[in-house]
Amino acid sequence: MSEAQQNTQNTQTQRDGPRDSIYIGKKPLMAYVTSTLIQLANQPTVTIKARGLSIGRAVDVSQIILKRMENAGYTIGDVRIGSETLQAEDGRTRNVSTIEIEVKKA
Repeated sequence: MSEAQQNTQNTQTQRDGPRDSIYIGKKPLMAYVTSTLIQLANQPTVTIKARGLSIGRAVDVSQIILKRMENAGYTIGDVRIGSETLQAEDGRTRNVSTIEIEVKKA
């Protein structure tokens, strides 16, 4: 394999990020629930991550998994909240809230 191909492959791996995280965006809610459940079938812990206006949706995803899958024995682990400083398009900086919710197999 050439050096250029190796660099491309390494960049691809770095961009994909960790496989145990679900990043919440604008897709339908059940798409994230399904994705999280698929990850939980393969791994003991999955982290649901969101920022800004998607935080409520991340909480909804975690609660659907807990309430509708009571018999499966999933629990909430650590919940981390914070903020990130982002550069707006007009050049100003602004703070955006973040949340990370850990869902575990019991």
